[in-house]
Amino acid sequence: MRILVVGGGGREHALCWAIAGSPLCDKLYCAPGNAGIAQDAECVAIGADDVDGLVAFAKDKDIDLVVVGPEGPLVLGLVDRLEAENMRAFGPRANAAMLEGSKGFMKDLCARHGIASAAYGRFTDAEAAKAYIREQGAPIVVKADGLAAGKGVTVAQTVDEALSAVDQAMTDNAFGDAGAELVIEEFLDGEELSFFALVDGTHALPLAGAQDHKAVGEGDTGPNTGGMGAYSPAPSLTEELEAEVMENIIMPTVRGMAADGCPYTGVLYAGLMLTKDGPKLLEYNVRFGDPECQVLMMRLRSDIVPALVASCDGMLESFDLRWMDDTALTVVLAANGYPGSYEKGTEIKGLDTVAETGAMVFHAGTKAEGDKILATGGRVLNVTAYAPTIAEAQQNAYKAVDAIDWPDGFCRRDIGWRAINR
Repeated sequence: MRILVVGGGGREHALCWAIAGSPLCDKLYCAPGNAGIAQDAECVAIGADDVDGLVAFAKDKDIDLVVVGPEGPLVLGLVDRLEAENMRAFGPRANAAMLEGSKGFMKDLCARHGIASAAYGRFTDAEAAKAYIREQGAPIVVKADGLAAGKGVTVAQTVDEALSAVDQAMTDNAFGDAGAELVIEEFLDGEELSFFALVDGTHALPLAGAQDHKAVGEGDTGPNTGGMGAYSPAPSLTEELEAEVMENIIMPTVRGMAADGCPYTGVLYAGLMLTKDGPKLLEYNVRFGDPECQVLMMRLRSDIVPALVASCDGMLESFDLRWMDDTALTVVLAANGYPGSYEKGTEIKGLDTVAETGAMVFHAGTKAEGDKILATGGRVLNVTAYAPTIAEAQQNAYKAVDAIDWPDGFCRRDIGWRAINR
């Protein structure tokens, strides 16, 4: 098969690494890719949101499967355009991608189909949003409705903090059009869990669970990010909990989306809160998590390509996947200043020494310039290791981190703390 992966981050590097190992893959392209992906695929200088360019390239190269990594092109309708050209594409169509493209859409779906989630309100007027916050009190959660690169959510501990979040989104326009509407939610207390399932429109196949670390600081402090690290499996995801999540959250969503005229295909990523009243849905993402994808691909024993094809072709009902029992753990190396402003173009050295530690580096924001590797993003590298226990995997990952020479970057030093301290 001739396969094209769309995207250029750590998630896409992990997908390319897994796909390149499939005997079904004859040729692998990635658009736009990065310096690490170039080791596994031929990188093509087409942006992930350039729908016209991607469709033209896929037609020209007679691509058999397009795997869409990020949410942006999904919301823009890349899958719709590819299917209109009779091409197979992994990911939801634009109307189904609204599960991530609009938090209000997702919350309304939950309300219609009885899926457990936090109580909420939707607002396009700042004063109405503030009145709701004063009525509900704090803690409370303020979310930009649209795509905001993981930065549009404020878990406000005080009413003033929540009111400030409203001003930031609606008055200061911090998130652009994504913040023109807000979803304000009840605060849910408990342990967070990332749950993944492949979906073919009718059936769903649960994947391994993972836990990520959204806050920038150790001990889960500071502002939220796109993710500072993750590990899999998640000790909290028991067989009983998986069955409960599939029965009460994933399958009602699959059936509800089909009933609403927007059947879902691709990977469905449920962000869950394990509350005292059972699991509740925090959010849906319509793509593999980043950096959760990195640890999932590290643990996957099965060939990923047939699973992706089965999702596209409505053939998941009798499908199964095998997973390694070991724990995989990834540590994000980010540019100093992230998630605020940061410098680009700084040089990263020592990457060739990481292999000696047994770890794998998935590139998230890099480019090659001659023999140099330069940082181009906020989250730059995903240093990933595995071992029989979470503590050993953590030790292996940080040993690899310490082998990298990049004074312009930083990482959290406590990835995996929740599982280790159980």
